[in-house]
Formats: sequence, C-alpha cells, structure tokens
Amino acid sequence: MALFDDRLCTLGEGPLWHPLRNQLFWFDIMGKALLSRSGDMIKQWDFDEYVSAGGWVDHDRILMASYTSLSVFNLETGAREKLCDLEADKPENRCNDGRADAHGGFWIGTMGIKSEPKAGAYYRYYRGELRKLFGDITVTNGACFSADGLWACFTDTKTRLMMRVALDEHGWPKGEPHVYLDFRKDDLNIDGALFDKAGNVWIAHWGIHAVRAYGPDGRMVHEEHFPVTRVSCPAFGGDDYKTLYVTSARSGAGQEELAREPLAGATFVVQVPFEGQKENQIILG
Repeated sequence: MALFDDRLCTLGEGPLWHPLRNQLFWFDIMGKALLSRSGDMIKQWDFDEYVSAGGWVDHDRILMASYTSLSVFNLETGAREKLCDLEADKPENRCNDGRADAHGGFWIGTMGIKSEPKAGAYYRYYRGELRKLFGDITVTNGACFSADGLWACFTDTKTRLMMRVALDEHGWPKGEPHVYLDFRKDDLNIDGALFDKAGNVWIAHWGIHAVRAYGPDGRMVHEEHFPVTRVSCPAFGGDDYKTLYVTSARSGAGQEELAREPLAGATFVVQVPFEGQKENQIILG
C-alpha cells in the first residue's frame, strides 16, 4: 500500500480510472471538487455545488452527478452541459454513489444531506432517460455490475445488506432485488464497491481500515488494510487493471481520530493479484 495523492478530502468518493486517458479522477463531495492525478500532474476543478460520481463518455468528456443534476463535463475546456435534473425539487438531498453499467447506462444514488432515514433513491440514466429504480434508501452506496452485465448490486449502507438484481438486455432491473451479502452479524458497513473480472466483489468497509474482496460464495478471498478508518470507495486501473485505488474521508471523524490518522481523506494505491474490469463507457443517446 502506498499514498497516491496527499490532498485530504472531506469526503473522497467516486474514483474513476479513465481508460482512454490512463488517468484517475475522484471527487470530494463535501469539498465540491473533482480531482485528478497522472504522475506528477495534479488537477482540481471546483464547483459551487456537491459533486459525487461520474463515468467516461469519450476522451475529453465525463458524465458527472451533482447536487441537482446530471451533466456532461469537458475535462479540457471546463464546459458543462446539463443533461437532466436530479431531485432538483429536493434541496434537502444530495447525490452520492454512482457507476456506469455494461449497457452504457449510469446508476446514481441520492441521500439526505444529514442522512435522513429513507430520504434517498437510486436512479438510472440511459440514452436520455432518467428513471427511478429503488426508493426509501437512507445511504445509497455500492453500485456495481458483474462482468457479464447480467447483474447489478447496490446497498443501503444502514442495512448492512448488499442487494443483487438481474438486468434485462438493456440493463434495466428485472424482478425484485435479493440479498447477496449479509454483514449484519459482523456489523460491517458497505461503502463503495465494484466487481473484478473473476466475479469477486470488492467492498470498502467504512470504519475498519479495510477493503475486502468476496467470492461468489460470499467468502472473503482478499483483504487490504489502509492507515485510515474511513475508506470509502475502490477503483481498478493501471495498464493491467491490477492496481487498486482507494479514496477515504475525514467526514465524521473526531479530533482524536484525525490526530491518529493524519492521512484521513487521502487517496491510496496498492497492487493486487486480481484483475479488475475496465470502467464502462456511458452512451448519451
């Protein structure tokens, strides 16, 4: 494990390895910023509202979720084009976890700014349409997709249950979600997550310094430890997709914890003996 970037995010989230740029992007939700690093080159884009997650559209553009909308952001020019509203009628909510699926769609979760019970929901944007998928969620997290594109997983972190739902030929959920992994007995929180090529799901367990991988049978197959309690989300990248990037947060930590963990909010990197998936491209229309 090594330090990838020492900028301390209040709530680091949404790491995205852009496969055309060979570059990592991530968000500081509460800091209202998009960050990036490639070698010694560091960049930061600041916004006037919360930004939380994104997916790549082409070499220069990403789809970006913000407080009130989904938009296309040009990384070269800084131009931003609104696609649609995202709970613009609910100022007490903000965007949170999101990821592109294998069909060109983008899943995005919302939640209460103060984590109000069941205030959030999961949505999917697909070829110009934003559709609500699941509601009554307190903390939307863990959106990830199997390599074959047949399944999606997501969670309400408060439940400690990772849910799985089948997808149709266009990537829309079919049938009802079912429990895939149950962490209630272990009292583990599910934050960001993603699948590798072999079908293992990698979960950032907020609160225990660790990202763990679980096989299809639910058994843990790998674990990586980090020098911060509040790990938030993993992403695979690098030339062989065996590089794991992990964001973290300072949000919610007391002064004693921050004194023990001066790197809280930093972004970390580690080589793992598993191959991740390439992040899916978003198709706008």
